[in-house]
Amino acid sequence: MDSIHLPWLTATILLPLIAAFAIPLIPDKEGKTVRWYALYVGLANLSLIVYALWQGYSFQTTEFQLIETYPWIPQLGLNWSVGVDGVSMPLVVLSGLITTLAILASWKVEHKAKLYYFLVLVLYSAQIGVFVAKDLLLFFIMWEIELVPVYLLISIWGGKERFYAATKFILYTALASVFILVAGLALALYGDRVTFDIAELGVKNYPLTLELLAYAGFLVAFGVKLPVFPLHTWLPDAHSQASAPISMILAGVLLKMGGYGLIRLNLEALPHAHIKFAPLLVILGVVNVVYGAFTAFGQTNLKRRLASSSISHMGFVLIGIGSFTNLGLNGAVLQMISHGLIAAALFFLSGATYDRTHTLMMDEMGGMAKAMPKTFALFTAGAMASLALPGMSGFVGELTVFLGLATSDAYSTAFKVGVTFLTAVGLILTPIYLLSMLRQVFYGDSKPNFQLDWQADAQPREIFITVCLLIPIIGIGLYPRLATNTYDLKTVQVATKVRGALPVIAIQEQQNKLKADIFKPNATAAIIPQIPASN
Repeated sequence: MDSIHLPWLTATILLPLIAAFAIPLIPDKEGKTVRWYALYVGLANLSLIVYALWQGYSFQTTEFQLIETYPWIPQLGLNWSVGVDGVSMPLVVLSGLITTLAILASWKVEHKAKLYYFLVLVLYSAQIGVFVAKDLLLFFIMWEIELVPVYLLISIWGGKERFYAATKFILYTALASVFILVAGLALALYGDRVTFDIAELGVKNYPLTLELLAYAGFLVAFGVKLPVFPLHTWLPDAHSQASAPISMILAGVLLKMGGYGLIRLNLEALPHAHIKFAPLLVILGVVNVVYGAFTAFGQTNLKRRLASSSISHMGFVLIGIGSFTNLGLNGAVLQMISHGLIAAALFFLSGATYDRTHTLMMDEMGGMAKAMPKTFALFTAGAMASLALPGMSGFVGELTVFLGLATSDAYSTAFKVGVTFLTAVGLILTPIYLLSMLRQVFYGDSKPNFQLDWQADAQPREIFITVCLLIPIIGIGLYPRLATNTYDLKTVQVATKVRGALPVIAIQEQQNKLKADIFKPNATAAIIPQIPASN
């Protein structure tokens, strides 16, 4: 097994990055050669990810694996330290799959094709780096690098209002990411030993006040990316203006960075603060579910409706993280994987529809099922998965989160009933706005003056991309252990660690209350026994 000591994870980060910088050397003006080149790089990196995990990853441990550590900038204490565990491993595979399919979905990009594929490959490298980084500063650097390609991909290849959407995206996400740096430095510099290793940060003994402040900072940063209400407003604008392949990556991978960060840093490294914030996470999750559903119902733009749907579905991730149960956290990770696949499929199909109609306004469409039966069938399958039809991954993920919250002993029955009732409202609205979307786009008669530029239905390339996403959606829906086996031990460990901190918090609160009582005026005599004066 000497092969497992090879720098597999570093290779998966550097391969697309080095390949990207080789693109200017390719003699290709029309973009036909560079698209094949980018596709081969994407497939090679996906194959490398799968092979590395197949060779060196064990599902029987909760520790980081495939660890590689090299001194990078010793003066700053910065190491190139990477590794994967049960939480990051499935997200690395998800990133590789969706980004490679997004490259194939970009087949018709001709405008500045070299720059386009260069940015996509850099983005590929950065998002893998975020999920495998073991060093907090490396995590932050990869997080920042990932923002630049997304900004340029929206602002250059987006819609009519692309500059506004791209600027809003970069302002929200870049400003919020400052909180990662500030909170991370506070944790790293605390104590006798300075360390940026994420695993070591999780075993430090922080004061509760520091934990709470750091937790709040991380919550803002990751809440913007997830996105959490009211930090979500950049998402519908970004999706409505981004091209379909970029929306695939944005919804399928980048939103999951927010959920990953919450689990990795907020939950795992700051369990005592999480106990305080968990009820807030559940409440914010309910708001996301209900607000996102109502907002989606009111959208007439196809991609804005899907973007609002993403806000709603990511609310289940928050509820699962705040549930205090193994089942709830398991469901949160499963929901991230499931939503990544489903959202990527729906946004790709929305792009295929736009290619034929040159509009995203649903009230301008209609009657397309007859002209595009294959696209209609694929779109329907994606919508059924999104509305949590039994037998598909969306149903399993949301049901697991519900059961995790319902079985939690940390909340009162009244709280759990209220959360379940309100979340059910969002679940009821979900099939309404998704089926309404299908009706407006594919059923009925075509609107006056509405014409398809060309009558061709979904092409083999488009069918292949969608089927590659639908197969795991259905596979996980029928046999959830395909996904849960990859991370179950890790989520159990993290949830157990958080529950183990509950009595510690109670003791600390009692001690703090006692100290407060001692320093109250005229309270000392009531607390400290009086010693009689000696004669």
